[in-house]
Amino acid sequence: MNIYVGNIAYSMSEQELQNAFGAYGNVISAKIIIDKRTGRSKGYGFVEMSKDEEAENAIAALNGQEIKGRELRVNKAIPREED
Repeated sequence: MNIYVGNIAYSMSEQELQNAFGAYGNVISAKIIIDKRTGRSKGYGFVEMSKDEEAENAIAALNGQEIKGRELRVNKAIPREED
């Protein structure tokens, strides 16, 4: 399952994001979106987990959780529509 993670602290690394979700199951990937012009985090990212049940547990546990001074917004990612 692909998970959207918003309100990420700008100082958070992809490894820290992976570790936070890894406590709830197998993380396939953790990606923080970077602004191409500034090279700085945009404050959101995506985590992919192998099992839906683990992903649901992670969403429930981490949504609203404060990490590095910011409350995460965590929910199931909505696939982008193709043009």
